[in-house]
Amino acid sequence: MKLSRPARRATLVVHVAAAAGWLGLTLGLLALATAAITTDSAATTEAAVRSMKIFADWLVLPLALLTLLSGVLLSLGTPWGLARHRWVYTKFWLTLATTAASTFALRPGVTHNAQVVAAGGALPDPTDLIMGPIVSLSAYLFMTVISVLKPWGLTKRGRRQRAGSAERGRKHGPGSRKALDAKAVRQPA
Repeated sequence: MKLSRPARRATLVVHVAAAAGWLGLTLGLLALATAAITTDSAATTEAAVRSMKIFADWLVLPLALLTLLSGVLLSLGTPWGLARHRWVYTKFWLTLATTAASTFALRPGVTHNAQVVAAGGALPDPTDLIMGPIVSLSAYLFMTVISVLKPWGLTKRGRRQRAGSAERGRKHGPGSRKALDAKAVRQPA
């Protein structure tokens, strides 16, 4: 499946906006966690943790899933492919891992801290509250860097596909339709 130019552009806008939103949300969670941990005010701690819960409950999962789904659609609908280039493959697995971590670790951890603080208790484990946003932020910044730099080249599968395309191009001549199609696969739009 190849996306048309307008569909590819729209999907790219959705992907970048969702990823930027997820990154910004993580910065907000980090700021709130820092406020909750460093204050001496129980009211400020409770407000910060409750705010984190709202963000985690309403925004984290939708942005994570939108980033993941739009990224998969882009990789499958463009010559980049999902398993053709190492940087795309790495981003896919990191996005999948951070989505799972947000769902099964971050959200339950924030919910637990919010329940304890709302009941009048102190934060059970301040380190636990801040580590999720720190790890997530590190992963998102790394994925942003590899999206821009596109390091590491092709995967084994990508090299096989490129070799097969080059072979088809030699069989059919440099100006043939199949040779031009093979060249288009090698040069992403």
